[in-house]
Amino acid sequence: MPKITYISDAGVSRTIDVPAGDTVMEGAVQNNVDGIVAECGGNCQCATCHVYVEEKFLPLLDPIGEDQDAMLDTTASPRKSNSRLGCQIHVKAELDGLVVHTPPTQQ
Repeated sequence: MPKITYISDAGVSRTIDVPAGDTVMEGAVQNNVDGIVAECGGNCQCATCHVYVEEKFLPLLDPIGEDQDAMLDTTASPRKSNSRLGCQIHVKAELDGLVVHTPPTQQ
């Protein structure tokens, strides 16, 4: 099972086994990770699962779709080049070791 590390804005790190096929957002919600709100439940409609992906993992992610791109423009914390929505990052074996940082605020 791929391990995903979530690092809060305060620097608190949690590494969690997330089943392949789940999303980074689902892994966070199921394990009570602080900093992921997920108001819309993973439907790419709220941007409250915004994360900053460590740069070395970006080439392993699917390209940003039109819906995600639009939602990233509405995030409470600044959008960066490595911003993604956790609900749009589907965990797969290649993402074992993925590190994401939660922003200062989601709302």
